[in-house]
Amino acid sequence: MLNIVLHEPEIASNTGNIGRTLVATGCTLHLIDPIGFVLTDKALKRAGMDYWPKLSIHRHMDYEAFLSFYEQDPDHGHLYFATTKAHRLYTDVSYGENDYIMFGKESAGIPEEILVDHEDDCIRIPMGYDIRSLNLANSVSIVLYEALRQLGFPNLEANGMLHHLSWKDGWNEPASAK
Repeated sequence: MLNIVLHEPEIASNTGNIGRTLVATGCTLHLIDPIGFVLTDKALKRAGMDYWPKLSIHRHMDYEAFLSFYEQDPDHGHLYFATTKAHRLYTDVSYGENDYIMFGKESAGIPEEILVDHEDDCIRIPMGYDIRSLNLANSVSIVLYEALRQLGFPNLEANGMLHHLSWKDGWNEPASAK
């Protein structure tokens, strides 16, 4: 399944929200140290709710340790780098089921020295000229759901059901209660 990589995240609530999204989508989280909070932070737990223990998570000592892990993963797909500096939109690539998508820390993004080594693998979300960046958790959701859409939303429930109101015949009991 897809892998979301956070390079030196700084805000616990962003990481908690991202973790919750990844549990809901069956994806894996990779955290690259140093991170700007402890994993027992109240904001992380509040944002991640009771989903955090269900999260598939890997923590890497630094970027080099992450790269080593990635290269040793026999099933690894492509590694993309989400950055405001990219020439290519996140919708212009074809995602694979074992791809990795890296996002940088809230205050500075992914370091320039990493980006220049992977310029062809950089993707961006379009936005107005007068803003530096979008919120990290929102950015992860935007790119992740495009990748999942391209993959056909694997193992996700695509259809919901209203349980109490049918627009044709008024209030009904949920089908499971009958």
